[in-house]
Amino acid sequence: MSDSTLIILLHQLLFQGLFFAKNLSLKIKLGKPIRGDNPEARRAVLFFILFIAIALYFAAAELRFAEVRLLPHTVATGVCLLLLGFNLVFGAASLKDLGDSWRVGVIEEQTTELVEDGIYRFTRNPYFVSYLMMFAAYTLLLQNLLLFALSFAGFGLIHGMILKEEAYLASVHGEAYLDYRQRVPRYLLL
Repeated sequence: MSDSTLIILLHQLLFQGLFFAKNLSLKIKLGKPIRGDNPEARRAVLFFILFIAIALYFAAAELRFAEVRLLPHTVATGVCLLLLGFNLVFGAASLKDLGDSWRVGVIEEQTTELVEDGIYRFTRNPYFVSYLMMFAAYTLLLQNLLLFALSFAGFGLIHGMILKEEAYLASVHGEAYLDYRQRVPRYLLL
């Protein structure tokens, strides 16, 4: 097994493990669905699975298709590990800090508390930012143009989900959300 394959597998075990543990514990605690049934969420989940599967395939097969070596492998691996570390920190903090307000996609019939503290002081969408870090990390690790292109598609899907959530939060929380949106960037710097 290549080091790239091992990195992706271990990262997915941790990252998806946090996600599934949060979803399961919250669903049990609340006794109601926490996943919205909307096309944006379904498309994004399918895309995330596809992106991860392609990255794993390229790593495991040591496939050189669309590979562009811009950095030495050790440098690319080091930067990848740094990004994945930030990915896990952002992912875990967003799951923890959102508490019982965590949902996967918009569920319009459920009203949740507006969370503005913890990691949500720095970005309105830390879990989505963590996915963008994962895209960048895997693309850099494998130095692959196809993953680079897919990362842009993933950003588009994430942005669409964020816009839907923002409209929902503005309709539910009104002026409080609009004030929060003015103070805290959507991603990190923007």
